[in-house]
Parts: sequence; C-alpha cells; structure tokens
Amino acid sequence: MRTPRLRHKVLLIALVSFLTVSGVAAIVRLQTGRPLAEPGLPAVVTASPAPALVSSNISPETSEGAASPASLSSSAEGQTENEQQFEQAAQQNAELQNNLSWTFGGKQQKGWYLYIPLIRHLIGTESSPQEAAFALALSRWQRSVGLPPNGVLDNTTLAVMITTWQSRRIKDKAYPSPDQLVMIPTSDLYDPMRPEELRKAETEAYAAYKRMMAAAVADKSLKLAVTGSGELAASEKYLKIVSAFRSREYQEQLRKQSPNAGRAGLAVNSPHFTGRALDLYVGGEPVSTEDSNRAIQVQTKVYLWLVKNAERFGFRPYFYEPWHWEYVPNG
Repeated sequence: MRTPRLRHKVLLIALVSFLTVSGVAAIVRLQTGRPLAEPGLPAVVTASPAPALVSSNISPETSEGAASPASLSSSAEGQTENEQQFEQAAQQNAELQNNLSWTFGGKQQKGWYLYIPLIRHLIGTESSPQEAAFALALSRWQRSVGLPPNGVLDNTTLAVMITTWQSRRIKDKAYPSPDQLVMIPTSDLYDPMRPEELRKAETEAYAAYKRMMAAAVADKSLKLAVTGSGELAASEKYLKIVSAFRSREYQEQLRKQSPNAGRAGLAVNSPHFTGRALDLYVGGEPVSTEDSNRAIQVQTKVYLWLVKNAERFGFRPYFYEPWHWEYVPNG
C-alpha cells in the first residue's frame, strides 16, 4: 500500500502536470486563436515549442522588429495588390501605345509607340510597355516629377515627357558668325552633292559629331562600313549628315515650297539657324515625318544607339523627328 505521503506526492505531480498543459493550451489559444489540438484529439505538447511559449515575455504584436501574423498577411496582400496594379497598368499601356489621342504641331497624333525608345531611356528600363516592369519604372519616374505614380502612360504623363524632352533642346538661338561655322567634308554628308551653302555646321557641334562617330564606328554591333583610318566609308549612309546649318532665308524658302508642312515640319525659328542642329541619316526616308517612315527609323540599330549614347557627346533629341539631334553640351 501507498503511504499517505506517497499518495500526496502523486496527487501533487498530477496537479502540476494538469496546470502546465492547461497553461500551454491557454497561451496557444491566446496567440494563435486555435486550440492546442483539434477537438476530440489528444493534446500533444512537444519539448521545443512549449518552453518558447512559456518563457516569452514579449508578445509577437509588441516585439520590436518582429512582425505579427496579421501584419505579415497585410504585407503579402499589399505586395499582391501592387503586382496587380502594375499588371493592370501594363494592360492599359498596351492599349494606349497605339490608340492614345493627342495633338502636336497642329496635327492629330495616335498613340506613343513611335517614342518607345526615348520613353524607355527617360524612365530607365529595357522592358516593353506590355510588361509590368515597364509600368513599375514609369511609376517611379512619375513620382519623381510629381505625377500620381499609377504606371499608366496617359495624356498627362505624355505631356510631361514631351515638356521634359523639349526643355533640353537648344534655347540660345543666336545666329552664328561666319567664323563660327566650319565646312563639312563631303565624306560626312549623306548627299555628297549638297550645295556648299548647306554644308556648314557650328565648329564645336561638328567636333562633337566627329567624336560621336568615332564611338559609333568602334561599336561593332552597329556593323558600319568604315575606312582603314576608322572613318565612315563613302558607301555607308547611316549616321551621315543630311542637313546642318540652314540660313533663315533658306528656311523661309523651304516653307514656301511646303506651305502645308505645319509647325512640326518646318519651324519658323528653326534650331538649324544656329548650326548646332544636325539631321543624321537613321534609315527610311531621311526626313519624312510620315508615321510609317518614323516607325522604320525608330527601330534601326543606329537610332537606338543614338538614344542611349548621343547625350554623352552633348546631343539631345527632337522627339518628333528621329533624325534630328541638337548639340546642347550643358543642357
């Protein structure tokens, strides 16, 4: 027979075990909202979780640097919402790139697909407009210029982009003196028979052009035909100068010949007056603003190279004309 003292010890051990299991179960219910075991099943307490639950004096909700299950769930849901937002923005961009209606130079425009290389360069992405990554990069750029960062390239965003590109063009339209102009060699001209009065460029702009051509020739991916001295070969038309300095008188003559060209076609105050605007051959018809022609030009390797590299040599684009680049070294 058990002695009274032994019975008391057994009862005491049983009571402590009951209280311990009950306490653990209560803590589990408090922190997880679930019972320690499913109803009808025996409770199983392993050695590892029980001490952690009992010894912790800081709850997950109040522990510094720790995230509660609720907050983790919210973060996961937030990330999903962001992903969904940019996926939806990508769908809108896929539509708008061809169908957005806007006006420039007195002419109705449709979509912004012709400016995708410039847009990518501006917002810092190689992704296509159909991708969420494009929308994400766009949203970051939108935020940087004070626009709602929705990742959608709508009329408002496009207008700010155009303003940005235009603001970087030549501002000083000072007419150059004769000693500020240099004669362009026929070897650098798209049309070697161009009249002498149209073979001039501002000295610094032409020197920058030559440095840029040296870099283009060195880029073997462009596959340009070159001479033994590293110049563009006579047979190579890409990146040759189509037009540079044009006098006010000559520009007015062009306008009379093409009265319906519009402001976007033949500017009244053309940057060509400065001698620092160069039209370069990038494919297709050299200077045709037809959408079908520009669609060819903006896909050529030389145009894409200019978009990425011309700024290093001080040249800025005129977004509407893929062939037109202006020397603005401090712009």
